[in-house]
Amino acid sequence: MKLNRQLFLTFIGGVACAAPLMLASQNVLAWGDEGHMVVGLIANHYLTDNVRAQVNAILANDSTGLTAGDIASEATWADKYRNSHRETAAWHFVDTEISDGDIDAACFGHPSLPANTPASSGVAQDCVVDKVDQFTAELGNPNTDPAERLLALQFLLHFVGDMHQPLHSSDSNDRGGNDETVSATGIAAGKLHAYWDTAFVNKLGTDQNKVASALIAKITKAQIAQWQQQTPRDWSLEAFGLARTDAYGKLPTPDASGKYKLPASYVSNATSVVALQLSRAGVRLAKVLNDALGKNASVNTAAALTSPFGSK
Repeated sequence: MKLNRQLFLTFIGGVACAAPLMLASQNVLAWGDEGHMVVGLIANHYLTDNVRAQVNAILANDSTGLTAGDIASEATWADKYRNSHRETAAWHFVDTEISDGDIDAACFGHPSLPANTPASSGVAQDCVVDKVDQFTAELGNPNTDPAERLLALQFLLHFVGDMHQPLHSSDSNDRGGNDETVSATGIAAGKLHAYWDTAFVNKLGTDQNKVASALIAKITKAQIAQWQQQTPRDWSLEAFGLARTDAYGKLPTPDASGKYKLPASYVSNATSVVALQLSRAGVRLAKVLNDALGKNASVNTAAALTSPFGSK
């Protein structure tokens, strides 16, 4: 996705006034508010009581007014924050090209944080994989400034969800599906990226509490044990694989104008993939938070995550 990176560099350099508009349409939104709230609700279910109390106490210090203060609402915070902090835009995705699978190139070569620089003030050219690692380290460090710890938590609540959206971990020289126009029976025509952000999430239901509860009920101990062993890099490459085989790989032949009419089989499969990815994101977010904040937890992290009911 070299063109998009060039546009991004142009934007932050202030060279071309058109660049902000082009960047704004890039794949920097994932799941929409409902999807992110579902991830937050699933994570909340698997938090230990001790960690949940810490999370709520940290979030109580959010004075931005961008979202309500509950964990599900705060999972949408980073999108709102990005609107006035465009330097964080690239942090929401990792555009690993379908053609080469080079995640390191998509992460701008993994730039290091300058010495004594908080993750929230890191370079604009960074990817979601690196930012999750950076903010996780900050959240777990008892010496992190309280204001930075709040930011670390808010970004983690969102970014773990972001990287599980297949078109946030991939690109096919089409701005993560934003250049592909699609339609399907019962769904208004739109961009492929938006279909994966919201349309397929909406197929699961429009009440995020009910959707989260339904997904939690299907999560098995074996799935949790597998999912919690993996790293943020693994999560992104896993989502990349789903983009290659499903989001892009199952697209039908486009019509003469280059548009795609998605068959019912594509919609059904995509909805199942979205359900899986939201579930994985919620379980993994809980693991990140339990590990970072749970040193004094009365309930063991692994025990909480392998419980079929979670912590309530």
